[in-house]
Amino acid sequence: MSASSPPSRLRNLLGHLLPQTTPAPDAHHLSPLSPTFFLPRAAAIEPAAEAVVHVTANGKLLRRSYAEVADRARGLAYFLRKHGFKRVGVLMPNTPAFLESVYGIVAAGGVIVPVNYRLKEEDVRYILGFAEVDCVVVDKEFEGLVEEFRRETGVRVVVDLDTDATEGALSGPFDEAVLEGLVHDRETGAKGWADLVSQTVPDEDGTIAIPFTSGTTSRPKGVVYTHRGAYLATLANIVESGLNLPDARCKYLWTLPMFHAVGWTFPWSVCAVRGTHICLRKVDYPLIWKLLKEEGITHFNAAPTVNTLLCAHEDAAVLARPVRVTVAASPPTAHLFEQMTALNLLPVHVYGLTETYGPITRGYMLPEWDALPKHERYANMARQGHGFLTSLPVRVIKPDLPEGELVDVEKDGKEMGEIVFAGNICCKGYYKDPEATRKLFAGGVLHSGDLAVWHPDGSIQIQDRAKDIIISGGENISSVALESMLVEHPSVLEAGVVAVPDSHWGERPKAYVTVKGGAALTGQDVINWAKHNSSISKFMVPREVEIVRELPKTSTGKIQKNVMREWAKKGTPREVLVGGGQ
Repeated sequence: MSASSPPSRLRNLLGHLLPQTTPAPDAHHLSPLSPTFFLPRAAAIEPAAEAVVHVTANGKLLRRSYAEVADRARGLAYFLRKHGFKRVGVLMPNTPAFLESVYGIVAAGGVIVPVNYRLKEEDVRYILGFAEVDCVVVDKEFEGLVEEFRRETGVRVVVDLDTDATEGALSGPFDEAVLEGLVHDRETGAKGWADLVSQTVPDEDGTIAIPFTSGTTSRPKGVVYTHRGAYLATLANIVESGLNLPDARCKYLWTLPMFHAVGWTFPWSVCAVRGTHICLRKVDYPLIWKLLKEEGITHFNAAPTVNTLLCAHEDAAVLARPVRVTVAASPPTAHLFEQMTALNLLPVHVYGLTETYGPITRGYMLPEWDALPKHERYANMARQGHGFLTSLPVRVIKPDLPEGELVDVEKDGKEMGEIVFAGNICCKGYYKDPEATRKLFAGGVLHSGDLAVWHPDGSIQIQDRAKDIIISGGENISSVALESMLVEHPSVLEAGVVAVPDSHWGERPKAYVTVKGGAALTGQDVINWAKHNSSISKFMVPREVEIVRELPKTSTGKIQKNVMREWAKKGTPREVLVGGGQ
């Protein structure tokens, strides 16, 4: 067969498009992709550059250079290799040890299994067992969550005390493991990073991590991330969030949990630009404002609810320098973006799923929007936008067709359909769940389960989750749109809307809202305002609005609609009501 025959040309074309395993001997122009390389690269270029700033559990200010962080990750890698650990659970808040684990586990040829430390012990045990971990790295505060799993399985548990000490009584088992690994490297030839899985990986389509979905209504699913996907998502986030500053070093504040989709790839992204990780054990609004004002923070990522509470905090003030805030996890409102911008917190609106390595679309700011009325400009910013640089274009398809049949909705900003994705930064599938993987990729695209419209300019805008849309008398009511309207009330802080049964209309919306500090507000006040002062159609106005102390949320800041539906069904718990609610 001729080398230029059609089958041969097709194979050559596919060779460029498909993920690469170890290149053939003549493929000198190819190398498998992995983001682990970014840490040793940063340490080689700027070893003294500040990599980590952190207030430890024992109240000390810790600063580490890239040389120090790379050495510690290398030590952990050789420790894991020495003991043959290949799949490592990580149960930690946003600490330096978590960051070092992201690199050390993979450098040892292993797989990261990040676990939400806010889950119940039985869910943590399920995830660790289902993912078949052979080692767990855990923060001392959450050691109790793995005790039973350790007793049942005998799996090695390495505890981090999160102190400023690296040797002695205050250091703890994690630091001892790092030192053991460094000694092992020295005793076996001192090959350092060159002998680890970083610059060269056996298979770029191999698994790098298995983060788990939240599992609010079913068992959490393990999402398979690959080296290639993580690398390309990392590069996209550098560009889309503007981490590579032209005249300053990126200082990234860790408000987003690292366990959530491996921190949306930002453990890799920040190191790739040799930025500084400002680690936080928990979201602490006074501390965040202090750091924003005094430490030169340039970026952070946070869900709309975190940004809402940050803007409403008594320490809020207009910042002297702009801070780019990547916003995702649930649909934000135009009102929130207006509040943030007024404080010099500049929103970078992205959207994605655990199944897409976190963000996969961005709402791009366009110059022509400057001429629009302010509210319309911020409403455009609140759209979920276009596909990322390293993704394929996002699509919205008709939702009621047979499984696997794909027909796009009209780009008219009106017809509602399901958001689907394709391209390099879609996960490989669900771990040990071929049927769920088949459904996820029905028709060759990744199904989000989110309903949206597609605007004439090609941008998408979420209307709701499929399960959250409210169908009242044949009319579709978007809970997202209704929530966006309610928070424009001057005394409302947050709003959540769910469907409740209605004998005449089938179902109707019910709202739960929290109020700004000191405000006197009743549910009827909100209803009257919505009827007479808002722009929504009258049929959308909820007949019931309850004032509550706080809305139920996931660990990543999403409002838990399933909990609010139970409130509506069984009656709102007295402890969350404010003054009876009406």
